[in-house]
Amino acid sequence: MTREMTVSDSVVIAADAATIWAQVADPTQMARWSPENTGARTRAEVRPLTEGEVFEGTNRRGRARWSTECVVRHSVPGERFCFDVRRIGSVSRPLLPGRIARWDYTFAAVEGGTRVTETWSDGRRGWPDWLAGAFDKTVTGGRLFSDFQRRNISRTLAALKSDLETVA
Repeated sequence: MTREMTVSDSVVIAADAATIWAQVADPTQMARWSPENTGARTRAEVRPLTEGEVFEGTNRRGRARWSTECVVRHSVPGERFCFDVRRIGSVSRPLLPGRIARWDYTFAAVEGGTRVTETWSDGRRGWPDWLAGAFDKTVTGGRLFSDFQRRNISRTLAALKSDLETVA
């Protein structure tokens, strides 16, 4: 069976696209909504981040902790924020380079607010499906990353909606 390489979900948030984008395009805020992200650091003095800027994210899944190095691919106010995870490693330093994943957020005005779509794409295109599946099940407690990320995306979007609608 061929593994699913991309999953996404959407939610409508009762806020304008520019406001939501400004929050999401500042990775230091992601820990407020993500079930895995515990924070981010960037050398950028101004946020939201722009294309080409780099940040390090810290993450936790159960007892496992790790960091990632990410580069912003697209940062269009009120429309899109996208980044590639290009290194992964210990909590203190992401050392192992590779195409890990891409995270993409799009924002579209709709009746009642903004449709926010979060998309995860598996960067491990060269991995055989059987190897990726075995690895995924080991590190997620029995799930494929696509199923695991589908759940994480749903939880992130629900938290984002709750947080930003409460603020608005």
